[in-house]
Amino acid sequence: MTLLAPEEQARTGEGTGTPAISVVICTYHERRFGDLVAACASVTAQLAPHDELIVVVDHNPELLSRVDREIPGVHTVASAGPRGLSGARNTGVRLSHCPVVAFLDDDATAADGWLDRVRAGFGDPAVQVVGTAVAPRWAGGAAPRWFPPEFGWVVGCGYRGLPTVPAPVRNPIGASMAVRRACFSEVGGFSEVVGRIGTLPVGCEETEFCIRLTRRHTHAAVVFDPRARVDHLVPTERQRFGYFLRRCYHEGRSKRAVAALTGPGDALASERRYVRRVLPRGVALGLAGAIRRPSGLLRSGAILAGLTVTVLGYLAGQPAGIAGARAGRTDR
Repeated sequence: MTLLAPEEQARTGEGTGTPAISVVICTYHERRFGDLVAACASVTAQLAPHDELIVVVDHNPELLSRVDREIPGVHTVASAGPRGLSGARNTGVRLSHCPVVAFLDDDATAADGWLDRVRAGFGDPAVQVVGTAVAPRWAGGAAPRWFPPEFGWVVGCGYRGLPTVPAPVRNPIGASMAVRRACFSEVGGFSEVVGRIGTLPVGCEETEFCIRLTRRHTHAAVVFDPRARVDHLVPTERQRFGYFLRRCYHEGRSKRAVAALTGPGDALASERRYVRRVLPRGVALGLAGAIRRPSGLLRSGAILAGLTVTVLGYLAGQPAGIAGARAGRTDR
C-alpha cells in the first residue's frame, strides 16, 4: 500500500522505520481553546523536520479564524465533511502529506517522547495502527471515589484490563492513535454513521475502522504501546454519575451500530472478554476492600450499573441507515 510518489517517499521516510508523521487535532468549540493551545504546544515540541501539525475545525468559522490567528506553526483547515469527529478526521487525512497520520484529542497533551514512540511503532511493516496509553488528568486532582478504573473508557481514557506491555489489540483508544495513511486509500475513512458529534457521548469509529482494515488485510497488525502516553483532561462535568450512566448508554448504542456494520462477532469480541474477566475482578476487588475503604462498595456498584446501562443502550439501539452505510458511506 502506498500513496506517495518515490521522491516523496524518500523525503518523508515511507517504507522506513522512521516515517514522517502528520498529527491531526480536531476541535469544535471555543470553550476548549485553552486546551487546544496546550495540545498543539505539546506536539509542536516533538515534531521532526518533515512532520506536520494539522488542526481541523469542525463547522465553526469564528474558531477557525481564532486558531489561524493565535496558534502559530499549524496548518488550520475547516472540516469538509459532515458535522462530527469522523468528518473532521477524514478531512485531516485528505490534507495530510506524511505516510503516517496520528490523531490527538484537542483536550489531551502528548507526554515527552510520545511522537518518537509512535514513530518507532511503525518500524515493523506489518504494523498499520498504533495506539498509546491515555492517562486521565482529573480536574480537581483525583477521580471521584465511586469511579471504577475499569471504566476509564467512559472519560476517553485507558482502563484496567488493557495490556501493560506492547501487544496486539482490536482497536486503539481514539484520543491517541496513529494509522498508516495508505490504509485510508485502501479501506476508506472513518465511518460517519458512528463517532462523536459535539457533546453527544457516542463513539466507536476507530473500532469500526480497525475491523474493516484487518478484514481487508488479515496480516495487518494493530498494536497498543503503553510506553507512549498522552494526558487527557477529564472536566468536572464528566465526573458526575449522571454523565457516567449517559456515556455508558450511548456506548451501548454505538456498539450496536458497529455490530450492524461489521457483525457482532468482531464488534463484540473484546467486550466479551472484558465482561467475563475484567469486570468480575473489579467487583471482587471493590468488595474485598470495602471493609477498610467503603468506597469499594461504590465502585463495585458503579461497575454493575455501568454494565447494565451499556447493555440497555445496546438493546435499545436503532441502527437506522446502517444497511446503506454498508454499501458505501464507510468508504468515503
